[in-house]
Amino acid sequence: MDQVLAEARAGDETAFARVIEPLRRELQIHCYRMLGSIEDAEDTVQETFLRAWTRLDSYAERASFRAWVYGIATHACLDALRRRKARSWPTDLAGPADPRHYELAGLDLPWLQPYPDRLLDAPAAARDEPEALVTAKETIELAFLAAIQRLPARQRAVLVLRDTLDWSVKDTAAALDLSQAAVNSALQRAHATLATHLPRRRAEWRANPTAAERKALDRLIAAWEDGDVTALVGLLRDDARLIMPPGATWFAGRRDIGAFIAEHVFGEMGTGWLLRPTAANRQPAFALYWRRPGDDAYRAFAIGVLRVDGDAIAEIALFAQPELFDAFALAPSLNCAA
Repeated sequence: MDQVLAEARAGDETAFARVIEPLRRELQIHCYRMLGSIEDAEDTVQETFLRAWTRLDSYAERASFRAWVYGIATHACLDALRRRKARSWPTDLAGPADPRHYELAGLDLPWLQPYPDRLLDAPAAARDEPEALVTAKETIELAFLAAIQRLPARQRAVLVLRDTLDWSVKDTAAALDLSQAAVNSALQRAHATLATHLPRRRAEWRANPTAAERKALDRLIAAWEDGDVTALVGLLRDDARLIMPPGATWFAGRRDIGAFIAEHVFGEMGTGWLLRPTAANRQPAFALYWRRPGDDAYRAFAIGVLRVDGDAIAEIALFAQPELFDAFALAPSLNCAA
């Protein structure tokens, strides 16, 4: 590693690629935590690589090369956040809708996006490195991502570096050009904000879907494909939520969710649904395909992500954004015999 890094610092681009390319996946996850978007994360990783290459002479080896690159990536994310609005979440924009009077129009806003588990499961560069190990922790779930979108950019950066990457106060301060007192203060304020927005019993969550979560997903898929509203609603917690980016309309409670599904999903849209299991943000998820009357194929419609509390579904986040299917390596359409 030292020899290859020395060759990179001497101007060898191939050597530079050898030392930085293994960090790509974990840096993308880091940038996703900061930015809430797969596309923005990919763009910021590219910007990070460019900055690291042009600034390689400034690497003084006081910290590991990985930590140095993470610092560059964090600053690139902060620059991106200064140029763009924070990613939106429907429950922050409006109260729950009445299933008798609502509009489903999408809003042209930057929305929080789900992150495919297939990318989280990619092998890290070195499993004995703390930064690589932490990519598998629970701080990738949608509830956490939605909550940290409420934080000012530097508070978000401090929280991610301190709590997610487990950096020291000293290293975090050095990476962000802050005093250690400022880091401690920012982390305290960030914790206070998150405490009011994260779901209850979050400490009991596990890094990967449990047997109960997988069972809930299987039962939801069966009920949805059968058009069985009663069975579908029976899977929900009493105070469950149905959230549907890129729209601000969402529903709260089994009764209202059931009314919407009965009248709109299975009523107006019909029963031409096909679902396939997947996983996102370390949560059970499904790909939702819809076949219009007279169509010869099921077309990509939405990615659904579940939050399961005990044996009941507490939240369905339904991302009606077919463009996400590519990131999940899902087919854009399925024939009727699928």
